[in-house]
Amino acid sequence: MSGPELKRTPLHAAHLAAGARMSGFAGYDMPIQYPDGVMKEHAWTRDSAGLFDVSHMGQAWLTGEGWAGAFEAVTPGDFASLRPGRQKYSVLLNGSGGILDDLMAARPDDRGLFIVVNGACKDDDFRFLEDRLPAGVRLERLEDRALLALQGPQAAAVLAAHVPGAADLAFMDSAALTGFSGVDLIVSRSGYTGEDGYEISLPESEAFRVWDLLLADERVRPVGLGARDSLRLEAGLPLYGHDVDASVSPVEAGLAFAISPSRRRRGDFPGAARILAELSNAPTRARIALKVLEGAPAREGAVIVDGKGDEIGVVTSGGFSPTLGHPIAIGFAPPAFCAPGQRLGVVVRGRTWPVETVDLPFVPHRYVRRR
Repeated sequence: MSGPELKRTPLHAAHLAAGARMSGFAGYDMPIQYPDGVMKEHAWTRDSAGLFDVSHMGQAWLTGEGWAGAFEAVTPGDFASLRPGRQKYSVLLNGSGGILDDLMAARPDDRGLFIVVNGACKDDDFRFLEDRLPAGVRLERLEDRALLALQGPQAAAVLAAHVPGAADLAFMDSAALTGFSGVDLIVSRSGYTGEDGYEISLPESEAFRVWDLLLADERVRPVGLGARDSLRLEAGLPLYGHDVDASVSPVEAGLAFAISPSRRRRGDFPGAARILAELSNAPTRARIALKVLEGAPAREGAVIVDGKGDEIGVVTSGGFSPTLGHPIAIGFAPPAFCAPGQRLGVVVRGRTWPVETVDLPFVPHRYVRRR
């Protein structure tokens, strides 16, 4: 469980007061679930609005003349053309085209690039960036800001009562806004659940007050990391360190959309030789999505077998889907086995159970896009 070596987010005491079950995650003592439990928290987010504390994530500004070129030197996206008010999903790449981390990078205003990286990777990510910055470009780590995620079909209506302009944002928009009676916010209409919603960066000194204001709305309940994981799995979203790591390329991971067309033409990103070859000829492994037809959930590490029982791949994330009512899993296998509609098997505790390949996402996304 928790221990003195674990860091705490600014809302740690609020989680304890709410009866959360806490555990270590990414070096922080984090709420896994509240008294309602994972299943109810998951369903509440799908039906109304779930409030998540994700302050363990790393936040930073990249500023100075040449920031776009500096960021493009380690990512495959086109950030020079990213206009103010928009956000991109991207990945940090090593020299062989493997993913060091996945991240969000936005231009909420004209200051530069606002970056949010995974909590477990943030120190390594920021050092990696700092070691490669040219003169005149600066990375400012934001150690004094909290990060909340408000997710679900009621999220827009809830936030609109506190933050003028939030409802005007569409999926992957980002803006510097003022809300909750004068709080400096960076708001993006995005998240990690497949639902409509927002991520809200704010000063840690205001975190308690804003948390309580949002929870005062009967449409909002706190949600822990357990339901966050089941929601992101249903949405087919990768978890760094499990579904992607430094050996996995964006093409293998099903993240080729993060490689901008202009960067593909130029081939000027780390690991371009490998990645462009995989785009042209298909990689030797690809992400596979599985509906478990019988038996217990197939967890990370479970072996995927073909119809003859021969090992062909491995599960990287798996669990029970509260929305669908059966277990689901994602992993890696040769591309020939990944097309939907194939019958395969997974080995769980020494027994092989039938699975069927399906398309991702398992549950359709409900992002609000601009028309």
